[in-house]
Amino acid sequence: MKSFRPATSFSIFCCVVACWAFIVSNACAETIRFSCSNQIYAAFEKDKIAAFKAATGINVDVINVSSDAAAQRMMSDLSDLAATARDLGPRHVDYGFSQIPICRDGIAIVVKKGCGVANLTEKQVKDIFSGKVTNWKSVGGADLPITVVVPSQETAAQKNFLRLAMKNIPLKEAIITKNSTMVLEILKSFPCGAVSFISYSAALHYPELTAIKFNGKAPHDKDYPFMQTYYYVSKGQPQGDIKKFIDFTFANSDSVLKKNGLLPVEP
Repeated sequence: MKSFRPATSFSIFCCVVACWAFIVSNACAETIRFSCSNQIYAAFEKDKIAAFKAATGINVDVINVSSDAAAQRMMSDLSDLAATARDLGPRHVDYGFSQIPICRDGIAIVVKKGCGVANLTEKQVKDIFSGKVTNWKSVGGADLPITVVVPSQETAAQKNFLRLAMKNIPLKEAIITKNSTMVLEILKSFPCGAVSFISYSAALHYPELTAIKFNGKAPHDKDYPFMQTYYYVSKGQPQGDIKKFIDFTFANSDSVLKKNGLLPVEP
């Protein structure tokens, strides 16, 4: 009778090797669950995450959501780290979250090139976004109807803009988008005349768009009045891979933050 012992031994050996390789690969494949604000992801995290993984071998499982949703996912233990464009609330502090400022970014008033306006006053900004002014000609521009596009009221972009630029005067929009960075795609595809507000650093990735100055100040100027601060949010003080991820941002601030028009904050 033919013996099957050699084949059986070889099969067992293969199984042992495969199991060992699986255990080793999973032990090495660390993953950070990261909930990131849409504005922050578009501004710099998209490129930074790829650079971080290449440098460290640590995987980052990122989901793009609003700032409020990013903090909520942390509270629900769906994320190890969050990035938000708003301060934490008292309930988040009660959960033991730590907030680390990353950088400051102007909330830019963005249009497609061709509207004929390079600068707006405080009154003109309020009149445009409240619906009192409906043609660029009224503020010294081309004879074009103004189409106001705004991100959802759930976004940090709208909440920050309402507080800083509008002084809580209600917006009157023609189009509202689900998330903040979708306004850039709308402006890109619309004829000249549409206007919105969004992270200046995110808008830099759209060469067909331009940011309008406010009272002579550009969104990358340190004294630009509509500045929002970006934060990392961790559970307690960051440690291990979370700390490596955060430190990577500050250690490479010239290539990660400054090249994207952001103003770094000392960690």
